[in-house]
Amino acid sequence: MTGQYPQLRTRIRKRQSGRVVVYYFYDQRKAGKPDIPLGTNYDEAIKKWDEIHNRLPRIAGTLEEAFSAWEVDAERGLLHYSNPETRRSYAKQLRALRPAFQAATWDQVDLPSIVGYLRKRTAKTQGNREMAVLSIIWNWARTEGYTTLPWPAAGMEKSKWKNPEKPRKIKVADEVWEAIRHEGSQVLRDCMDLGAATGMRLKDCISVLLPRGDMLHLEASKTGKEAEWDLSLSEVLPGLLARRRGIAADHLMLLSTLNGRPVTLRMLRDHWDRARARAAVKAGIHGEEDAVRAIRAMYLRDARKRAAQKSEDLRAAADLLQHSDLRLTERHYGGVRRLKPVG
Repeated sequence: MTGQYPQLRTRIRKRQSGRVVVYYFYDQRKAGKPDIPLGTNYDEAIKKWDEIHNRLPRIAGTLEEAFSAWEVDAERGLLHYSNPETRRSYAKQLRALRPAFQAATWDQVDLPSIVGYLRKRTAKTQGNREMAVLSIIWNWARTEGYTTLPWPAAGMEKSKWKNPEKPRKIKVADEVWEAIRHEGSQVLRDCMDLGAATGMRLKDCISVLLPRGDMLHLEASKTGKEAEWDLSLSEVLPGLLARRRGIAADHLMLLSTLNGRPVTLRMLRDHWDRARARAAVKAGIHGEEDAVRAIRAMYLRDARKRAAQKSEDLRAAADLLQHSDLRLTERHYGGVRRLKPVG
């Protein structure tokens, strides 16, 4: 046993092959109970020790019981989501929920308690996302028999119980966009051109496949919706396509580094940060403080917003962004509704 992990015992066994194996156990001799085997993997044994010794989870009748089961459910729980980004996001939000709700019984969680959680949450928008995950798990738990109680906020959609959210409002001005693009690497410029011309999300920009002809086909990673673009109709994409076909790469993606490596989100973020910083410095040298602020406020993902702004009307923007609801386009990519004067 060790001072750092009380009641953690080890037993060493030498097998006939000569291999020495260490077995870990949770010592319960003082309680007059048999030791609990923790396995032979040290890291996993420490996790199990933590759960037992600190009386963490898997207590019948608490939300943690459902949290733990939902995490490993491959049919209807966390693992059934095919998008890795969705799984990572939901897992992160569950980690935030656990300290506040894991020890609670189902009847202890009511509308005032979840509203109280949101009010205390410093990251207000993220708190809303966490409540959405809690709602998903709660309704899953009902179908699995963990509780018969309805989600505490059921039917309260119009009461505005969640934290208010404001979509980020920013206009992607030509001069700001071009100032950053001018300072960017060829990889960054290609990504900016692709995103601004097609409205693709960044994740799709780096994963879309190099077309054999001029028709670029995409199955969106977030929604699964399919779309095609005729690259010959674009002013900037034929040049991107020609550059890519001139690169000897060992991957099939449209975007590529000049030495044939796949493009990653981390790579783009680093290239973007450098280009944006240089553009801001140059604007500052010329005393253009408004431009400096606008440049620093720009994100690479704003290429999608730029695509919407360049569309001829709201319907065209919604089609480009693959939105089925015009209100979604108008809310998140405002500034594209164009009206005809009547007088």
